[in-house]
Amino acid sequence: MSPDFNSGMSEQRVDEWLGLIRRFLQILAARKKLQFSRRVSIGDLLTERGDNAAAYGFGEGTTMYDNVLVLGDVRVGRHTWIGPGCILDGSGGGLQIGDWCSISAGVQIYTHHTVNRSISLGEKPVEYAPTKIGNGVYIGPNAIVQMGVTVGDKAVIGANSFVNRDVPAGAKVFGCPARMRVAEESPFGDVSGDHGVGSSSRASAGAAD
Repeated sequence: MSPDFNSGMSEQRVDEWLGLIRRFLQILAARKKLQFSRRVSIGDLLTERGDNAAAYGFGEGTTMYDNVLVLGDVRVGRHTWIGPGCILDGSGGGLQIGDWCSISAGVQIYTHHTVNRSISLGEKPVEYAPTKIGNGVYIGPNAIVQMGVTVGDKAVIGANSFVNRDVPAGAKVFGCPARMRVAEESPFGDVSGDHGVGSSSRASAGAAD
């Protein structure tokens, strides 16, 4: 078949090309399974995760799945893993992510929200604030980090958490909203207590869009 394409192609010719494309994707999928024991989307069959990250100027050794949504000014350090289905929003003054972080599947990190704009029927503007993730931070699957939040180095954020306050370095937080769990001494052994994470003057309690 000649490689020419046009809107007037016959149904038979379209089906021929579609068959070739599907066969090629099957070959790529089989190779990916053999190499990495995984099934991925078409985009990740056709791209390399390291190349995806490098195209956005992210640091050496950082990888990013093809279906990650990147908006605005997003800066990522070295050796950070960005899983599938993430949203990295740097449209509101910049999103900074450090070295050796794990940004798990489905994580959403925002620097803006439209809550007040929506409930005021457009009378109030979209709100913006930069967000910063430190070095060595683990963010569990489907967690949401609201605009204006700073997450300290080596913090752990549990899966499905909603973080709308600053998280101190080394803290472990989880929940909706995210809270920090610490061990307190008692005559009967350690007793876990819940403590809210640090306040942030710019992080909103509203849902991110």
